[in-house]
Amino acid sequence: MKNYYKINEISKLYGIGPDSLRYYERLGILKPKRDTNQYRLYSLKDLYKLNLICDLRKLNFSMSQIKDYLDCQTVGNTLNILHREQELLTQKLRELKERERMIRERIHDLRTSEKIVSGQISEKIFPRRLYVKEQAYITQDEEMDLLIQKLLRRHENKIHSLGSQTIGAFLSPQDLMKGISNVYQSVFFILDTETSGYDGELPAGTYLSCYYRGNYNQNAACLKDMMDFIEHHRLTVLGEPFELYEIDNRDTMREEEFLTEIQIRIGGHAHYE
Repeated sequence: MKNYYKINEISKLYGIGPDSLRYYERLGILKPKRDTNQYRLYSLKDLYKLNLICDLRKLNFSMSQIKDYLDCQTVGNTLNILHREQELLTQKLRELKERERMIRERIHDLRTSEKIVSGQISEKIFPRRLYVKEQAYITQDEEMDLLIQKLLRRHENKIHSLGSQTIGAFLSPQDLMKGISNVYQSVFFILDTETSGYDGELPAGTYLSCYYRGNYNQNAACLKDMMDFIEHHRLTVLGEPFELYEIDNRDTMREEEFLTEIQIRIGGHAHYE
C-alpha cells in the first residue's frame, strides 16, 4: 500500500472532484504535502479524514461542522455524532414504514375497485373530511392536471404521495343543469389528518354514492340518475355534488379502466323495496 496518493487518484477513488479536494485544503481540513513538481500528495491520514468527511456529509453536516469535529475529535463528540445518525435512521425508518403503509393501502384499493359495480346507487356515512382546493372553471382534462400539480406544490408539506392521494373535484351545477358533462368549478385533495391549514370540509353525514367507469363525459347522466333517486325517495340535497377519482391517469392510461365516484350529501334515508 502506498503512503501517498496524487489528487487524480484520490478524486477517482472517492468520487470527489479535484475542486472539492482543493476546497477542503483551503479550509484546513486536508493538508497534502507537495512533491518536487509541486503536485499534491495525500497521506494515509488525509484518507482517514476523507472517510470521515464522506460519512459526515451523508448526515448533512456542513463543512464548518466537519472542520470543528476534526479539530476536536473526542469520544464525547463522536457519541454526539452517533446519536445524530441514530435519530436520522429512526426518522428514515418511520418514513419507510409510512411509505409501505400507503403502498399497501393503494394495492388494496385497486384490488377492491375491481369488484365495484358501475351505476349502482348506495348510501355511505362519512366523518368530517378536510380538504385543500384550487378554484377554477375547468373544461378540459389538461386544465385539471395542471391545477392538481399547482395544488400539490402549494401543499407539498401536507401531501405524502400523489399516487395515493384522494383527489376530487366539485362539479359545475350550472353546466350540469344544462346537461353538459365534464365541467368543474374546483379541484381538491382530501387531507389524511386533522390540520389547521385547510380550505374547506365535507361535513360528517350521509352521502349518496354512484360509480361509473370510463371517460368523464358520463358524469351528467350518472348525476341525473342520482337526482332521480333522490326525488323518488324524497331525500334532501345538503351539498354540491363532487367526484372522487378512484382510478385515473395516475394508475392507467387506458380510459376504459378509469373509475370515478360521484357523491352528494343528503338528508334522510332511502327506503329500498
